[in-house]
Amino acid sequence: MPRYCRINASFLFAVLVLAVTPANLHAQPKPGHLDEVLRQMDTASKKFQAAEANFRWDLYERVVKETTTQTGTIYFKRVGASTVMGAKITSPAVKFLDYHDGRIRVYEPGTNHLTVLTSKNQGQMESFLTLGFGGSGTDLAKAWTISDLGDEVIDGVQTAKLDLVPKDPAVKNNCTHMTIWVDPVRGISLKQSFYMPSEDYRTAVYTNIKYNEKIDEKQYQIKTDSKTTVDQH
Repeated sequence: MPRYCRINASFLFAVLVLAVTPANLHAQPKPGHLDEVLRQMDTASKKFQAAEANFRWDLYERVVKETTTQTGTIYFKRVGASTVMGAKITSPAVKFLDYHDGRIRVYEPGTNHLTVLTSKNQGQMESFLTLGFGGSGTDLAKAWTISDLGDEVIDGVQTAKLDLVPKDPAVKNNCTHMTIWVDPVRGISLKQSFYMPSEDYRTAVYTNIKYNEKIDEKQYQIKTDSKTTVDQH
């Protein structure tokens, strides 16, 4: 699986998941609706400090025609002009993930193994991480060609359903497009679907979202020791 899609899908990513009740209302977009949504996201981005949620990530692999599922908790936190992220996968096996300063770490306690991935393009990586988690509408429009698919109600929240095609050819080679269901008032994504050239796709759903509340980051900490094996990429 291509790196950027794998990284984003693993966190969001999980892209990019169908854990919440499907929308019971799907309204066609009105003229000017997309502009309004992007303005709301700009406002929400200025207020965003943190978000924490339960997640379910479902990955469908076309070759084997199978879906694998991961569940756990995740948080995003604004630190200065950047965003940091931490996640704990609890099923089917415990794993810890974190992102800061352009570096992603994946720790597997069962094997006491740490994988470190360093991105050459920190801005690009953060544009994935903040899709619907504190990212502004202005930045979204710079990086993606956006199609407005109207409003949809998910888990009792009215969301804007947006389909995104990357403008960067390098990104487009790995992820053909993605769809997000975002609450523009809070700048929070409730659902994301990521589509890959291989025809694999991952859907992520976020529930029990805590917005701008204090986060207990200790439960997400990666704890290594002298016996931990490390891979650097």
